[in-house]
Amino acid sequence: MAEIKTKQTSADVDEFINTFADTEQKKKDSFELLKLMQDFTGYPPKMWGPSIIGFGSYHYKSDRSRQEGDWLLVGFSPRKSAISLYIYSGCPGQDELLKELGKFKMGKACIYVKKLSDINQETLKKMMRSTIDFLQSKYGRT
Repeated sequence: MAEIKTKQTSADVDEFINTFADTEQKKKDSFELLKLMQDFTGYPPKMWGPSIIGFGSYHYKSDRSRQEGDWLLVGFSPRKSAISLYIYSGCPGQDELLKELGKFKMGKACIYVKKLSDINQETLKKMMRSTIDFLQSKYGRT
């Protein structure tokens, strides 16, 4: 079985944002998200792999395979084309929240936004809360 490549690292989050975010707007939005997510979750930011900033973690075991590992509860990455938000778990009620989120594109496992001002931050917080509650009830707290 293949081992999960994206794991928590000790890399410096601020340094990552300063070197990886390719525009001033993305850098500003990334530091804003960093504060918002840390304040909201109560978890310190940690790098996951070379390009994801995560808050909190959980240990999962797949229902369909023998795959298991650790993953972030919520997080983001200031990627070149958009900021990737890892806040969606597909749990009950989240599709309704998506209607209130604002301007975004949906990926398989994340939400893409061009800039933070395109989305409703209160809805973002509600999505983070529902994701964290869902994941912790399913997999337990770590």
